[in-house]
Amino acid sequence: MRVPLLDLSQQYRTLAGPIRAQIEEVLASQRFILGPKVEAFEQAICAYCAAPHAIGVSSGTDALLAILMALGIGPGDAVITTAYSFFATAACIARVGATPIFVDIDPGTYNLSPSALEGFLRDECEQKADKIIVRKSDATVRAMVPVHLFGLCCDMDSLHRVSEKYQLDVIEDAAQAIGAEYQFNSQLKQAGTMGECGFFSFYPSKNLGAAGDAGLIMCRDDKLAERLRICRQHGMKPRYHHHFIGGNFRLDEIQAAILNVKLPHLNGWSAARRAAADFYGEEFSRTGLTQKISLPIEPYRERGLNHHHIYHQYVIRSPMRDALREHLTRCEIGTEIYYPIGLHMQECFAYLGYKEGDFPETERAAGDTLALPIYPEISRETQKYVASTTLVEPLEI
Repeated sequence: MRVPLLDLSQQYRTLAGPIRAQIEEVLASQRFILGPKVEAFEQAICAYCAAPHAIGVSSGTDALLAILMALGIGPGDAVITTAYSFFATAACIARVGATPIFVDIDPGTYNLSPSALEGFLRDECEQKADKIIVRKSDATVRAMVPVHLFGLCCDMDSLHRVSEKYQLDVIEDAAQAIGAEYQFNSQLKQAGTMGECGFFSFYPSKNLGAAGDAGLIMCRDDKLAERLRICRQHGMKPRYHHHFIGGNFRLDEIQAAILNVKLPHLNGWSAARRAAADFYGEEFSRTGLTQKISLPIEPYRERGLNHHHIYHQYVIRSPMRDALREHLTRCEIGTEIYYPIGLHMQECFAYLGYKEGDFPETERAAGDTLALPIYPEISRETQKYVASTTLVEPLEI
């Protein structure tokens, strides 16, 4: 049996008619950039997330870049984020001339560790006037970017306590977590709505995916939201009058049209992913495999949240990860390693001065995590095959 890591074909077959109709409307209108489809999608996301402002942009990467530019973060500033994330999280910080500061992850959730964050601010920074300064570089710490990895929200209550103590802006990287819920300050909130800004990616493989690159920024402040709208059009308003240097970060009408069709199905897809995760857990427990691999944890499951985890990826841990992956590949089961190298060890960030051993939990996760196939339409028969195949050979040695 051949099992892909992700199969979008059934989703498209189900929605092909309305998607094509929406695309035809865009083609007939000849309005391709920031038109009525984008406005409708922004309004729909505001309603879905119960948030005041949504700004459609060209990708998740450009979303973070635009936020940093709109906040005026640049040379002389530092932004804290996780060492265990997709490259763009740290790259955007560097692109605006600021310094990425990495801290380690929580080993259970893979998300930014609040204790590691506070430890860095306490031990490696100092207060000067109203600023937090990194001692070794003299950079001013302006913000943090927690990443809601694999569809699970960070411990936002703890992170916000730290941010308030040190007066840091919080920018949520919710690229993998649209629809994930968290009980924030005793109120139900969605990923991307708990910081000054948050952002999503609609890359095709995301839980809500476009037919190319697309992204969106969530913002709660009216003035900042307006600045972000101007920023996505080269800092221009009105036409050919530029208040500051922005970028070409505009969302295409065709992508918004496709996302408008898909958004009403998102909660159902999230529920199907959670059901698939539950089934994996049952199968792995039934066969005794949980003695050899570690399954994803669900720290918010008992809080009564419908979407406590949306399983953008289903990630297990194995001390024999590489051998297991080779075995599954031979059996035509798709897997992926997210992420094989901590950001602190990437060649392009060598100038930051980090070394192997600086972030042990990040390095351990990079060495033993493996994503198994998961998508809303995956069949239980397919999952049984994945689970039974995982059971044999390399883990029996």
